[in-house]
Amino acid sequence: MSPVAYMRGMDNPFRPDPQLITSPDDPRIADYLSVRERDLTGRDGKFIIESMFVLDTALNQARFQISSILMAAHKTTKLADKIAAAHARGVPVYLAEQAVMDTIAGFHIHRGVLAIGHKPNPEPLVDLLSRLPERAIVLVGIGISNHDNVGGLFRNAAAFGADAVILDGASCDPFYRKAVRVSSGHVLTLPLHHGAPPGDIFDALAAQGITPLALSPAGIDDIRNVQRPERCALILGAEGPGLPADILDMCRTLRIQMADGVDSLNVATAAAVALSHLA
Repeated sequence: MSPVAYMRGMDNPFRPDPQLITSPDDPRIADYLSVRERDLTGRDGKFIIESMFVLDTALNQARFQISSILMAAHKTTKLADKIAAAHARGVPVYLAEQAVMDTIAGFHIHRGVLAIGHKPNPEPLVDLLSRLPERAIVLVGIGISNHDNVGGLFRNAAAFGADAVILDGASCDPFYRKAVRVSSGHVLTLPLHHGAPPGDIFDALAAQGITPLALSPAGIDDIRNVQRPERCALILGAEGPGLPADILDMCRTLRIQMADGVDSLNVATAAAVALSHLA
C-alpha cells in the first residue's frame, strides 16, 4: 500500500498530521540525509536509530528523547500503538515510499524505519561506578575502534548480565548507527561511559574496590580456573595490538585456552566467552 493510500485509510494511527515525505530535499527530514557520511562526521548530540526492534527499545527508555521517526508506510502496523503515542506527544512521524527513504539515507533501508534520538547527558564515571551493586562486573574497552565490535560488546554485556560498559576516549562512539543496531539496542539499555583516559578509568575502578581482569592471549591464568572477585572489571583491548603493557601490568591477566595454531578471537567473541565464565 502506498503512503497516500495508507494515510487515507481508516486505520491510520497518525491522524490528523501524517506528514508524507515525497522528496529527499524536504527540510523536515534533513537529519536523515546521507546517513553513512553524517555518522562519520558527527550529529551534534543526535544519533540514528535503525530497525523496529531498536526503535521499540528507545521508546521504552525514558532517558532518550526521540525527535522524529521516518518510516515506510507498510511498517507502521508494527509498534503502531507506541509510535502513535509518541506522535501524540509531539514527535513527528514521517511516512515515505521505500525508494524515497533509500534516496534520503543513501542506501537501502530494508528494515523500513529510522528515527533520530538525542544522546543523554554523560554521567560522570565516578557516579556510574558508585551506583553499582555490591557484586558487580563491568566491561571495559580500551581502544576499540570497530563499530561492529563495540555493538557486539554491548550485546554480550547485556546477555551475560554485566552491570555497565566503559569505553575509553580512543574507542569509537557507541551511539554510531551501526554500533547501536549491532548491539540489538543494548547501547540504549546499559549504563555506559565513553571518553575517559585509561588512567582515569583505572583510578575510578580502584576507588570503588573493583578488581581489573585483563583478557590477553598472553594472560597468565586460564579463565576457566578463575574465581571471580565480587566486584571486577573485564578489560579488553583492540584486535591486533591488544592491551598495552602498562595496562596489563595494572591487572590480573587472563587467557582463553585455544587450539594450537590459533592466536586469538574476535574481541566481541572473546568477551562473550569470558563473560560466560565470570558473570
